[in-house]
Amino acid sequence: MKEHLKIFSFSPTVEYKIEILAGLTVALALIPEAVAFSLIAGLPPIVGLYAAFVLGLVTAVFGGRPGMISGATGAIAVVIVALAQTHGIEYVFATVILAGIIQVVVGLLKLGKLIRLVPHPVMFGFVNGLAIIIFMSQLDLFKTTLNGETVWQTGTPLYILLGLVALTIAIIVLLPRLTKTVPSSLVAILVVFAIVVGFNIDTKTVGDIASISGGFPPFHIPAVPFTLETLNIIFPYAAIMAGVGLIESLLTLNLVDQITETRGDGNRECLAQGAGNILSGLFFGMGGCAMLGQSLINVSSGARARLAGIVAAVTLLLFIMFAGPLIEKIPMAALAGLMIMVAVGTFEWVSFKMIGRMPTSDVLIGILVAAVTVLLHNLALAVLIGVVLSALVFAWESARRIRARKYVDEKGVKHYELFGPLFFGSVTAFEEKFDVFNDPEEVIVDFKESRIADMSAIEAVNVLTERYHKQGKRLHLRNLSDSSQRKLIKADSVIEVSILEPTFARATDKY
Repeated sequence: MKEHLKIFSFSPTVEYKIEILAGLTVALALIPEAVAFSLIAGLPPIVGLYAAFVLGLVTAVFGGRPGMISGATGAIAVVIVALAQTHGIEYVFATVILAGIIQVVVGLLKLGKLIRLVPHPVMFGFVNGLAIIIFMSQLDLFKTTLNGETVWQTGTPLYILLGLVALTIAIIVLLPRLTKTVPSSLVAILVVFAIVVGFNIDTKTVGDIASISGGFPPFHIPAVPFTLETLNIIFPYAAIMAGVGLIESLLTLNLVDQITETRGDGNRECLAQGAGNILSGLFFGMGGCAMLGQSLINVSSGARARLAGIVAAVTLLLFIMFAGPLIEKIPMAALAGLMIMVAVGTFEWVSFKMIGRMPTSDVLIGILVAAVTVLLHNLALAVLIGVVLSALVFAWESARRIRARKYVDEKGVKHYELFGPLFFGSVTAFEEKFDVFNDPEEVIVDFKESRIADMSAIEAVNVLTERYHKQGKRLHLRNLSDSSQRKLIKADSVIEVSILEPTFARATDKY
């Protein structure tokens, strides 16, 4: 791990030019997202921008994944919108701080490794769902309000938008074939900006969404009563926010790991996300988590070190403090084209090749996770559903694998050689393998190719022992693994069996 992190530290190997240009590109891409998510949460746009700066800077410096970008996100906005409407912005700040504390605790307990429990089909579904959301969110640019109703644009305004978006996409796609000296996404934004300003084209700009001008984020302790009642109000929101933020951040970390073929530190990322959210709540920010779209922009621009994230955060602050009026003139069409390409690059197109080649259950789980992500915009719920279904499918398949080879030796002792794990899903099939009434006086159950996995398995062994005991027959367990022996020993107050293997007796004395 240390060797990986050294690669991304400030060293002679860092491509400073690439890192700085990538950071500038990300800073421009952060603006519309932060503003939009602030409005979704029912908060002033500056609150989302401050969150993007504070959280982006903290995670860039201290996070577990160099190259990953954090800021205000839609997943967090959806969580806090109800609280903002019912209790106001001060309670939102308090919630963000509490969520950060929860995330720090998760990091200290080193629970970031739980991301390993997310199966690959769930990852595919999560990524594809997020790509669809990113793409669909850009379609709002092509809508307008007419007589109080939202309708699709028509005529010249629509053609102008389509032309600018198409030009942005063309530059992003074609420029890398000519040169990779500068990020194509940054060039696309600057070219479209120059065309719109030079020809005085009337089209929607960042300034049409909201003003981004402001000062340095002020230190602010949330003005809420420090009472148990306040805790009861904000804790459910904080817990959900912390969970959603960590799931999205760790999944993004995992994806960037795969792209860069390096490994980040999940626990360190949990700590950084938590610290960033605590500071965000104290500096007038709405909080947030890792941003998959901006992280992919950063990585695809060639950034591999922490410098790009730092440049992006600092540049965003400079935009807010000094260049607000200029940035507000950037055409939304350029940023929409950029995000459309991010969506295209994010989508796992190989998913279509999986159909018919991978297990049907995995394909269906991936589709379901993507659908829940798109329909509910709830990434945590989508991932949770996917993990639970994957676990159930695994349990079902494992339960079908248990089998037994039976034979009677020359001494008249019947042997049952078990294959497959013994756990809650397979105990019924396990019990059906034995013919208690017709078996001889002495029976041996060989666990060489099997394992006792849980309480249900222990109880199944106990029940089987009792059944043979009632018939006046002896049941022996042979070749128990160390873990299986320990489980039986700890439960020996409810299970009494005779054991042939002397190693088990020694284990009993030891424990």
